[in-house]
This record gives sequence, structure tokens and C-alpha cells, in this order.
Amino acid sequence: MPVITFDYEDLYKVLGIEIPKDELIKMLPMIGSDIDDYDDEQIKVEFFPNRPDYLSVEGVARTLKGFLGIEKGLPEYHLESSDIDIEVDGDLKDIRPYIAFGMVENVDLTGNKLKQVMEFQEDLHWVLGRDRKKVAIGIHNLDVIEAPFFYKAADPDKNSFVPLESAEEMTLREILEKHKKGKDYAHLIDRFDKYPLIVDSNGDVLSMPPIINGELTKLTEDTKNVLIDVTGTDEKAVNYTLNIIMTSFAEVGGKLKSLNVNYEDRTIQTPNLMPKKKEINVKNAVKLIGIELTPFDVANYLGNVRIGAEIETDGIVQAIIPPYRVDILHEVDVIENIAIGYCFNKLEPELPEISTIANEDIRRVFDNSLREVLIGMGFLETMSLMLTNEKQHYENMKISEDERVTVAQPISVDRTMLRKSLINGLMEFLEDNKHEELPQKIFEVGNVVYLDETYETRTRDVKKLAGAVTHSTANFTEIKSIVDSIFVNLGLKMEIDNYNHPSFIKGRCAKVKAAEKLDGLNVTGFFGEMNPEVITNFNLEYPVIAFELEFD
Repeated sequence: MPVITFDYEDLYKVLGIEIPKDELIKMLPMIGSDIDDYDDEQIKVEFFPNRPDYLSVEGVARTLKGFLGIEKGLPEYHLESSDIDIEVDGDLKDIRPYIAFGMVENVDLTGNKLKQVMEFQEDLHWVLGRDRKKVAIGIHNLDVIEAPFFYKAADPDKNSFVPLESAEEMTLREILEKHKKGKDYAHLIDRFDKYPLIVDSNGDVLSMPPIINGELTKLTEDTKNVLIDVTGTDEKAVNYTLNIIMTSFAEVGGKLKSLNVNYEDRTIQTPNLMPKKKEINVKNAVKLIGIELTPFDVANYLGNVRIGAEIETDGIVQAIIPPYRVDILHEVDVIENIAIGYCFNKLEPELPEISTIANEDIRRVFDNSLREVLIGMGFLETMSLMLTNEKQHYENMKISEDERVTVAQPISVDRTMLRKSLINGLMEFLEDNKHEELPQKIFEVGNVVYLDETYETRTRDVKKLAGAVTHSTANFTEIKSIVDSIFVNLGLKMEIDNYNHPSFIKGRCAKVKAAEKLDGLNVTGFFGEMNPEVITNFNLEYPVIAFELEFD
């Protein structure tokens, strides 16, 4: 999870008052943080990724002002139109189609502020940007460039500029090949014939998103006015990111201005700092929090966490959500903020007034029967997270990407989707334990999640059993024998057929199914020898054989 470090003095400067350090240390966890470390000068605080607005000292101070009664309720931001246009090249629609711009005048980057802005930018790249794949940010010295600005698809061999932290002009392709940031993030754009580029009216380069900014617009402590660009593949995430950055600057006196982004088919003004509304039923809040509340109480507690409120009739409160709050998606999210505003420490724990007789869940009985079979065959059980990422799940397994359940606000860039298979988790485990002696025989019993249009929720859980074996002589005959033994121990007759699966060697993979149902479930799957490319993608050195069975 992201960790920010700031000096007490920097926080007090934004707050406008100084508070005792021990009081601050008690208060920060109440707004959703974990104190990582602190001393007499600095404090290191860890926040959940669902609150990227807390990744700057200004964002933390904004909420603390509500708790301290310095400023309560919805923050107000004055936004002026700059009347500056940004022209968006239609050729970018399949490369990196969305962009948002904002201007901030009267910034102060002296002292620790410049470092904090850079760290804030990188934290947002990680939390919202999925390591720049989804969102990338550029912050530029506005005084060295001239409007209007152009976001274009550029020829990588005919366009060049001096990238940040470099003295040599390079073509766009050379940046991907030679510059450190270029090599780190080349995979995001190198498959395209043209690369994204932001230039001003003189043709001077501001940025090559999502790779690197230009040295020309580098920020210094003397910078007074900044231009912020946010590009990406998700328009909502792009606009949310810009809102978070702009409002953070506004908390310390920055003057905000919008720009006109001209697409081929529409023009939008960014940023859009209009708050949203969410209806809250006070009865629902009482039920979930467990305390008596009036509409006035709800409005007061929301004010503590800087959310506005309008009291309506029949116990309904309209919560007014500030533009930087990307985490509020449902009524229950607002109710959580009511509890935060009330203060969790004041909530008294209670034992439920019920009594039950426990019985083992029938689903666990089935899982345990599968475990007994595999453990009896000498396998060790692993348990991996249901969350994985596209690279491990698709690219490393040589599988084409398809529809999947993704995480709207992932905790980290390596946990961005719900798994549809167990095998890549087993491969990750083998990679982490490749220093251990061979042979290694592992298995996992777990659920995967599919998108399904026939279900109202559009998702369905499916039980799977998967296993993997690695040693110097692992082969198809061995894995066939293992799967056959599993079927025999489950009292099933196995039927097999030829099967081509991209994760396995062609001709050394088979499809399998049971001739009859097991406890009303169809049993299907596949097994074989893993493709050498898959093995090397997980940095393994010995043959791997694997199987996966589905119970549906």
C-alpha cells in the first residue's frame, strides 16, 4: 500500500495551526491510515489505495481540518476558464485515446514541496494508473511553453526531443531503447506504429506519455505556474486523477484554470470539479452503524470528513461528494464515512443476540475430499489470492486476453483482476520456490470467477482443482497417470481427447471429462506438459507438467 512521508511543519503549515504530535498520531488512524513510523520531525503514514486523495500532505490536512473543526463540510474550489484549446489527434483512439488538462497559477514549490509533488505523481501512477498503463501524469512549467497545445500520434523516427534528466536529443524510438524510463515503460506503446506526443504551438515537446516528460518543462523551485496533463485508456480514471491533483494544489492557494479538450466528435472542459450527489436513508445508516442518528447528526458527521449534506424529508439526506473522492460508489460508502465522522473509537462492540449450532459447510466437505486425494498422492497444498493481474494470467501463460472481472480500485498493480484459472498461481508459487529441492508437487483447490450474461450479477463462481509438478524428467505420461488416479479415487471414469492449449506443448495436452456427474457436478478439464515459453516466462529452468479440473 502507498506510504507518504511528511514533516510535521509542512502539515501544520497547511492546517494553519499546530497540534500536539501525540494527538495527531491518535487522530490519523481514525481517518483510515496506519502509522508506519515517526520521529520528532517526520511521520510516515500508510493509506489504503481507495483514498488516493490522501497521497499528498494537502489531502491529509483537508480531512483533518474537518475533524478539528477548522473547516467543515464540502470544500469549495473556484475554477476559471483559460480559453486555451488542446487539439486531440483522432489517430490516438486505438493507442492512448483520453487526455485531460488543467492549469494552476501561483504555486509554491520551495522547500519540500517540489519533492512532495514528484512523489505524489508517482504514487498516483501506481494507485490509479496501474503503473502508467491506465493513467499517466505530466506536470510542466507553464511559463516556458505557449498555447494552444496538441496531443498527437507521432512518427517515432521523425520526432525527437530532449527527455527529462538527459542532455541529448533523442527520437521517440531511441527513448524507448536507451532512456531508463523508456526501457521501463516501452511495453505500453512499442507495439504501435505511432507514439503519443504533447507539443505546444511552437512544436516544443512537453511530454511523450506515458513514458517521459521533456527536459524543457522540468519543474524547479522557481516555477510559479504549472500545466498538468493526464493521459490514459480510461476516461473516468483520467478525469479523477486530474481532479485529485488540481484540488491538492488548491488547498495551498493555487489558482485553478480549465482548458478545452477538442476531440474529433466533441469538446469537453477539464477539469470538471462539480460535486456529485448520493441519496442516504438515515434508517440504513442507523442499521449498519448501530447508533441512533438524526438527519442533522448525519449532516454533521459527514461535514467532519468534508462531505456536504442537504437534509430532505422522510429521513433522507443528500450527500454532496467532492470531486476528488473516487472511492464513493454506493450508499454504503457514504455510511462508512458517517461512521468515520462519528469516530470509530466511540462505537461500542456488541455480541449478537443469537445462538446457533455449527455444522461443516457442505462445500468445505467437498473441498476436503479433493484435498485428501491429492495429499495422499504426495502433493503439497498451496493457497493463492483470487486476485491476479493480466500479465501473469494471460501474457505469461501465452493466453489471449478475454472478458474478465477487473478491480475498479486495485490495491497494487499485480492484483488487478479476478482469476479465471488456478495454474498461473501455481506457476508463481514454483517461481518463488525455485531455490527449493526437486521434485516439487503442488496443488490448489479454489474458486475462479467468470463473466456470465445469463446471471443478473454477470459473474459466477466455479470450483477448480489444479496441480503442477516440476523436476528434470517430468513428462506427459506422468501427468496423465496423476489425473487418472484422481478420477479413480473420486470414483469416476475418465474420458480423454486431443486438445490444443497455448500454455502447453502442442501434441502433449489432452482434454478430459468424467463419464458421469460427481455430486451433481460435471467434471471437465485438461492436462499436459507446459510450453517452454511459459516456463521461461516464470523464470523456471525445469520441465513443468500440470492439470486443471473444473467442477460445475
